[in-house]
Formats: sequence, structure tokens, C-alpha cells
Amino acid sequence: MNALLVILAVIAVILLFVGGFTASLKFLLWVGIVLLVIAVIMWLLRTLTGRRS
Repeated sequence: MNALLVILAVIAVILLFVGGFTASLKFLLWVGIVLLVIAVIMWLLRTLTGRRS
């Protein structure tokens, strides 16, 4: 019975970490998409206005 509890505890901890990493990866994916959109908008504005840095 103790071995079963240990196995369940290990599985629970692994699922907890995987769930946390997955949530943070989804958040970072959205942050990356937003930054990419901002970069494209800035590039378009610089191209259309003719400013050269």
C-alpha cells in the first residue's frame, strides 16, 4: 500500500510541474506573438514614413 501511495505522489508532483510549465509556456507564447506584432507594426511605420535610423 505504501508503494502505491509513493507512486501516486510522484505522479501528482510530475503532473503539477508539467501543468505549471505548460501554462507558463502558453503565456510566453502569447507574449512572443504580441512582441512580434508590435515589431511588425513599428517596421511598417518606419518603412511607410521613410525614416531611416
